[in-house]
Amino acid sequence: MQVIILGSAAGGGFPQWNCSCRNCIGVRAGSFAGKSRTQTQLAVSSDGDSWFLLNAGPDLRAQIESAPVLHPKHSPRHSPICGAVLPCGDLDQVMGLLLLREWQQLSLYATPAVRRMILEDNSMFSMLSRVAGQTRWVDIAPGESFPLLAANGAASGLRCHPLALPAHYPSYVPESKLASLPPEESRLGLVMESASGKKLAFMPGVAGLTPQHMQLLAEVDVILFDGTFWDDEELMRIQPGAKTARAMGHIPVSGPDGSMAALASLRGPRKIYIHINNTNPMLNESGPEYRAVRDAGWELAEDGWEVNLA
Repeated sequence: MQVIILGSAAGGGFPQWNCSCRNCIGVRAGSFAGKSRTQTQLAVSSDGDSWFLLNAGPDLRAQIESAPVLHPKHSPRHSPICGAVLPCGDLDQVMGLLLLREWQQLSLYATPAVRRMILEDNSMFSMLSRVAGQTRWVDIAPGESFPLLAANGAASGLRCHPLALPAHYPSYVPESKLASLPPEESRLGLVMESASGKKLAFMPGVAGLTPQHMQLLAEVDVILFDGTFWDDEELMRIQPGAKTARAMGHIPVSGPDGSMAALASLRGPRKIYIHINNTNPMLNESGPEYRAVRDAGWELAEDGWEVNLA
């Protein structure tokens, strides 16, 4: 399984367009000991020819151009991107679908609730269905693994096991519809498995971990885990009235009940933080937070990284 980290930042990217926090000011000025990042997105493949996206975010076009393996190889129109798995319906995870509207056949995997939110509440997404067969929506459910197939039904050699994660639906969903949407379909973690049995966990938005989650994570080879905030009150110090990290659906990295401590017992997998918010001090590679993460055996995902699981 080949994995490309197309983007590694939380919503808004780093620097964020309307943010003047210390991190954003520093990276714009070139004085920051860290790297800019686009919004979180992965591309995965078993053969290097057919690729699937995990997320479909708003930075997708630039991310595709930065990855030569995702460039068209045939004329007049072609893309090695066969489809996308959508872990949730947040704008940062689905807006990129509109950039894939140019008559490309795609397989789109989502829970029925997320599919309904996208197609019923946002008429612009009808651009994905202008001709018959343009998109093939596949309903998925937590706990039920499925193969990834191209829009023409061709096997990719990859399977996905979705995990239900505690979360809430995006704020754009009308109150009148929320009562009809199952809570367990709002957000998924994804465990990707190759034909050789190698596994990668992709969990960029995690509000809480269960013993079942921990058991599954102990069995994977690589974990890409929610690194959004360093501590629970990070945004509150910068923006009075902001929500805590946990209220926004993210376990903070630090502290006795943070993800770094919770996952310390997992010795086998390679552990990488992803979906890192622009305010997170661990982005500063000369700071104590960055050193603490590295000393604990974690890495910080960077745009363009490639992970190969033979």
